[in-house]
Amino acid sequence: MSKKTKNQDQQQKFSPRIKNKKASFNYNLLEKIEAGIVLEGTEVKSLRLGRASLDEAYCRIRNGELWMYGCNISLYEHGNINNHEPARPRKLLLHKRELDKIEVKVNQKGRTIVPTRIYFSRGYAKVEVAVAQGKSVADKRSTMKDKQAKKDMDRAMRKWR
Repeated sequence: MSKKTKNQDQQQKFSPRIKNKKASFNYNLLEKIEAGIVLEGTEVKSLRLGRASLDEAYCRIRNGELWMYGCNISLYEHGNINNHEPARPRKLLLHKRELDKIEVKVNQKGRTIVPTRIYFSRGYAKVEVAVAQGKSVADKRSTMKDKQAKKDMDRAMRKWR
């Protein structure tokens, strides 16, 4: 394993991380996979500024390729007439065997592909996608109760320290 240089460490700290916070609340995330994303022109600059939203985003397999829909990358402020379209479908890059593996899992009832975050790795924009299964209302309530109980325990532990 190579040693991280100071420059790489700083680059990771300041790299924008766009997260889909609703994904873990609405879905049970079963398996996560890193995929590349095909971007045009000023989309990269907008992503580096952290101006994107994954709240309504989802993925579909179409013609043997993985596509992301509903991801909104804001217009670049200093762009010109050649600025990108904010809500266009974007192609995700995966190896064929990874795509086949995902497709088998998604064909099971109640499963879908959800993008969970966008980040930069070695200068390339990456999307973390997850094979997910929808949660019921009762599951969501129990998750909220567990989180609240954990917060209460942590608060009590801090009080006694």
